[in-house]
Amino acid sequence: MPAARLEHVNIRVSDPERSAAFFTGLCGWHERWRGPAIDDGFSIHLGNDDQYLVFYAPPGGHAERFEKGVPLQHIGVEVDDLDAAEQIVIAAGLEPFNHADYVPGRRFYFYDWDGIEFEVVSYGG
Repeated sequence: MPAARLEHVNIRVSDPERSAAFFTGLCGWHERWRGPAIDDGFSIHLGNDDQYLVFYAPPGGHAERFEKGVPLQHIGVEVDDLDAAEQIVIAAGLEPFNHADYVPGRRFYFYDWDGIEFEVVSYGG
């Protein structure tokens, strides 16, 4: 059986610049690429050398809002300092919820400006 890893996730957002700036601060990622995308849209690829998120917007930056779970439940990101990450989420005007401590880590969730749910998890300390 071939081995695999998740290389990237491409999500539609209303403002790729805002999303990229937010996740740069939250995750410490760097911009890998930006430019024209399918259907005359625009994308920013943000991540590390091995994996990344694509923030895509169609022409005009409009992105329809999808009902929670249609089709995506959430995207999980791992951070080394959950408390610091939560302060970044709050400072961006977003609302953390569903905090939990569990073996082996801690987590919370938030919705971004487009209604996409993210889980932030930390397995350290």
